[in-house]
Order: sequence, then structure tokens, then C-alpha cells
Amino acid sequence: MIDQQRALGAVVGSAVGDALGAPFEFGPAGAFSSRFPEPGGGGEMCGGGGWEPGEATDDTQMAVMVAESLLERGGLDLPDIFARFQRWAASEPKDIGVQTEDVLTNGMPWDLAAAVHFQVNLRAAGNGALMRAATSAVYFARDGRQATMDAARRISALTHGDGAAWEGTAIFHELVRLALEGDDPLAAIPEILTQVSPHHRGRYATVLAPDWHPDDATEFNGAVWPCLGSALWAVRTTTSFEAAVRAAVDLGGDTDTVAAVTGGLAGAIHGFDAIPARWTEPLHVPFLPLPGQGALVLRLSELLDLARHLAA
Repeated sequence: MIDQQRALGAVVGSAVGDALGAPFEFGPAGAFSSRFPEPGGGGEMCGGGGWEPGEATDDTQMAVMVAESLLERGGLDLPDIFARFQRWAASEPKDIGVQTEDVLTNGMPWDLAAAVHFQVNLRAAGNGALMRAATSAVYFARDGRQATMDAARRISALTHGDGAAWEGTAIFHELVRLALEGDDPLAAIPEILTQVSPHHRGRYATVLAPDWHPDDATEFNGAVWPCLGSALWAVRTTTSFEAAVRAAVDLGGDTDTVAAVTGGLAGAIHGFDAIPARWTEPLHVPFLPLPGQGALVLRLSELLDLARHLAA
């Protein structure tokens, strides 16, 4: 049974983490706590680096597109999701991952674009599929472990040809599913790892281990496994939504995505009511106008409606 407050927390929590971390992207560790040393002091949704206060990035924009496709199509329609991504990429969004942009604009069909990109570049294990997974995690949670992990892999493969990205997103889907049902997702990690492809299981077992610390990472946290590991570390070593997301942003590096992943899982664990109102009030998700359409901005009320429908 999915807890609706936790579902709201997962969707909004991911967007909040994204917006909170965006101004600190590619900055050093400790920059957030240096600027905002006192939790609850206010002003953390500061904007900067080209972002307005409370403005979510491509992480949340893509999550919303996945959600809208799932709801409007009544399930997983991969060509439809890919077409939405393509239209969005053509609108020249403020931020879009280099790899994701190449896949969406290389002229290949939906079922070949990411695979061809991977064959040519031999690198496609970024966190760009994981970053957008909160909405699909909520939607597929009711279908059980196998279905939610499979859906995560299939959606990831639209833009990421490396199986490492598929498996990281599948793990996140299952962690959120367990949290939405009121179970302890961290306690289930050993069991979840048995469902991960053997080719990638070892690296995830390393970064999801209880004694792993982000300082132990051998890759930048823009890669999918240290990103997921950092999010799990932030959740495991804190006791509230606010503390978890603060810890994630304070890691530096790819702060918007690490905090989005952290916020999605922490929101599923602690629920929507645990998210500070001072963070949700300025939250907004802008979309550039597409041909024949006006500009669109989603705010908290729209995100809550989206989450409710995903969980229904």
C-alpha cells in the first residue's frame, strides 16, 4: 500500500533538492554550509549561477515529462517519452546534459539513439537517467519489485546506453518503492543487490555499503554509482529530510543531481510534511515555450497534483 504523503514527498523532495543544489553546482565541498551554517536560518533557496531562487533544473523538467507521459498514455510508452524529450531539447533549455543532448538530437530513432551513442563514445554512465527517476518511481511502485526495476531500466535506456545507468536507476526505483510502503529501504539493500546485473553489482555493492563515504569515490559524482552512493550516504547519516539534503548539497560537485536523488529518497522516507515550507514556497519548474504553446511554469500546487495522480 503506497502512502500518499510519502509519494508527495518523493516527487516534491526531488524537485526541492534539485533547486537547492543548482546554485552550488560544480562548486567545492562545504560551500553550502559555509554560506548557511545554521539549519533553519532561511535564505537557502538563494539562486545564483544563472538560476532564480527556487528554480528547478533539467533534472526536474525531465522528471515532469516522464510523469506526464505515464499519466496521459496510461502506462509506459517509450516512443512518447523520447518524443517529449526531443521537443524539450529543441526548445533550447537553460540546462541539458551533453550526453543527453547528443542522444536526443543525433537523428536516430528512439530505440537506437542511446545505443549508437554508447557504441561510438564508449561512455554513458552519467547520472542523467537517475536524476529524473522520482516520478516514475512513484508511478511504478504499486506494481512490485520486478516491474518497477524493469521500468527504470527501460526509461534509462532511452538516453543512456550503459547498463550501469540502468541498474542505478533500477535500485533507486526499488528503494523508493519500499519507502512508500513504509519499509526500511536501507535494510533491504543486500536483497536489492541480488536483482542487479552481475556485471554492475560489485560497484553498487561498494558505494551502497554502510561504511562507504563520498570521499571514497573513485569517480566524480556526476557518474551514476557515486551519485547514488552519495545520496544513500546522506540519507543514512541523517535523521531528517532537511539534514539529508543539506548534506548532499554540501558534498559539492554535481550538487543539483545528488541533492535531487537524495531529496527523492528522503522525501519518500520522511514524507511531504518533513520538507520545509521555506523551500517549497519559492519552488518552480519553468519550461520554455514550444511551437504553438506558451511558456509554462509549474509550482508546488501543480507538482502536488502530479504526484497525487502518479500515486493513485
